[in-house]
Amino acid sequence: MSEYHVYVIELNKRVFSENRKFRDANPQFNGVQECLYVGMTSKNPRERLEQHMGTVLSKKGVDLSSAIVKKYGTFLRPSLYSHIEPLRSREDAMAAEKKLALQLRRQRYAVWFG
Repeated sequence: MSEYHVYVIELNKRVFSENRKFRDANPQFNGVQECLYVGMTSKNPRERLEQHMGTVLSKKGVDLSSAIVKKYGTFLRPSLYSHIEPLRSREDAMAAEKKLALQLRRQRYAVWFG
């Protein structure tokens, strides 16, 4: 049985000025907090970050990285996700990812997820 992890990657703040979709998704952002990517994975978060930053293809030849993380990703932010225990199902992990992303937006971070 797989375990799923929710993780957070800090993004370079250029993403806010350079990516219109990111900016439109974060009208609450005031420029003080960081820009973040929240994801979920069945891998170790560090391994998943390496996949995002490199070019890892699925068995079907699909790039497994997020374009936003590939271009703007910097490092993991465990202090923002280490309180979330590993989850037993993909559905639970997706729900936890969304919940954390929306909590961080309420704290004025600019967040991309999903």
